[in-house]
Amino acid sequence: MFQTRFAARAAKVAAVVALLSGAASANEGHEKHGQWMAGDFHQHTLYTDGSTPFDYVMSRNNMYGLDWWANSEHGGTGRTDGNGVPWTSYSPNPAVGSPAPSGMYRWQSLRDFVFADVLKARATYPNRRIFNGYEWNVPGHEHCSTGIVADDPSAISAFEFQFDGSDADMSRIGEKTPFGVLAKQNGRTYPGNAGKTMPERHADAVKACAWMQEQYKAGTIENGWIVFAHVERAGAWNPTSGGGYNVEHFRDFNNAGPDVCFGIEGAPGHQVEPFRGFGNTVTCAGTACTSKDFGGTYGGVGYYTAKVGGLWDALLGEGRHFWNFASSDYHEHWSRGSSDFYPGEYQKDWAFVKGGRSYNDIVDAMRSGNSFFAMGDLVDRLEFTVSQGHKKATMGETLDARVTGKHGGPVTVTIRFRTPPFNNQGAKPAVDHVDLIAGNVTGPIDPSSPEYKNATNPSTEVVASFSAKDLVKDEDGFYSVSHELILDGPGYLRLRGTNLPCGTPNETGPAVALPSADYCSPLPDALMGQNDAQKAFKDLWFYSNPVFVSAK
Repeated sequence: MFQTRFAARAAKVAAVVALLSGAASANEGHEKHGQWMAGDFHQHTLYTDGSTPFDYVMSRNNMYGLDWWANSEHGGTGRTDGNGVPWTSYSPNPAVGSPAPSGMYRWQSLRDFVFADVLKARATYPNRRIFNGYEWNVPGHEHCSTGIVADDPSAISAFEFQFDGSDADMSRIGEKTPFGVLAKQNGRTYPGNAGKTMPERHADAVKACAWMQEQYKAGTIENGWIVFAHVERAGAWNPTSGGGYNVEHFRDFNNAGPDVCFGIEGAPGHQVEPFRGFGNTVTCAGTACTSKDFGGTYGGVGYYTAKVGGLWDALLGEGRHFWNFASSDYHEHWSRGSSDFYPGEYQKDWAFVKGGRSYNDIVDAMRSGNSFFAMGDLVDRLEFTVSQGHKKATMGETLDARVTGKHGGPVTVTIRFRTPPFNNQGAKPAVDHVDLIAGNVTGPIDPSSPEYKNATNPSTEVVASFSAKDLVKDEDGFYSVSHELILDGPGYLRLRGTNLPCGTPNETGPAVALPSADYCSPLPDALMGQNDAQKAFKDLWFYSNPVFVSAK
């Protein structure tokens, strides 16, 4: 039988003035110390396999209200510049490398061309923050979104040259740089360009995380991130043929680079794909759907995140600061017969940025875990705190709680969110219910333990759910609710919310008795048949990052 360290009490839904000793004033104080900023870190242009010019994609980011974004083209080679002009049309052809590329190695375009375009975009949109990122072809695995904050593009160029699994260039081997002497560690042997074994390729990927961590700690880069992309798309990994990612790989990456390898793309882009997000064929029998990507997405969210008690919960159960994000993965718009929304049109990452609006402030906010993602602007502000007495923690933080003694007792969960007056389809989104999910934290797992490959956390369940009737709207337009939980050990809490009622045919499961890991779960998107943009906008979710709670 399930044993949770969070035992639900009756929900305490009260007038808004009683929720957080004055929730409105609490929010105002919070905003004084920072601001919510919306972003997207995974998108493409004509530089690689996108179908629209660089400047046009920048304009769509701005039009759809993003405060920050990253151009993040694939590693390896590209045939054209950001306007679609082939490198071979330049006179002379600027592409260099050995062996000679058919296009241009990505390390060069990042260094010699893209950064100049990023600087021009920054001048065009001075109130936005535009990062120079790139999509890493991870040796032995799927893709990954990366970004580096630096005064010039040399660091991200060096990262791509050394670690990208599709970059065969050898021309810079042995080059002395501020980041060390460059070497190829991209899953292949040099000279000879022979493929290494899959475990060896994975080891090179871990070295990439360690390299960025080392640069960050040494100050040779100001900041950076490594967030693994569409993590379920290639299916499970195996030591013979590689594939996607298993839980042990995320543990390895996070161990090697805890300050830079800090998350996954739980909600992939391509949300107008036939099976919503991956583009793989999904086969369903009843409500059970299978494919190499674990049955496709569930309410637009990948299985590793959508499954309560699954892979993400296994990582959180160690107490890892390993966060969840969403992206557009924009290549070409759905209105042109493709499968993508423009960046910010459908999915946004919201991060609470402290101090100011600098590039470092934004990456620090991503790293902090005080963030959430939302589809269709279902919510555009979220305060999620856990408190006991005068102590309070928000997303990404840990509440130092007491179980017994003079100051011991329950903890109070407070949820406060806002929905905008309309979304990018001109409709006003409305939250039907918010689920409170809790799990135990049992501590780090040693890599030598068999549990290191365990991708489940059986303690995790939905412990409470709050429908529209439980929510109180305040004068600032925020909806609020509070709830008490009895704690008898360390754990974490996270949220998911949706516009769909429980038991919506082919969309959500039933409202079973709580606590339960299966409460109102999102069902496989393949059950809805052919997808389109309108269907996606009718099936909206948001997911928070966790609040951890210690226990004394």
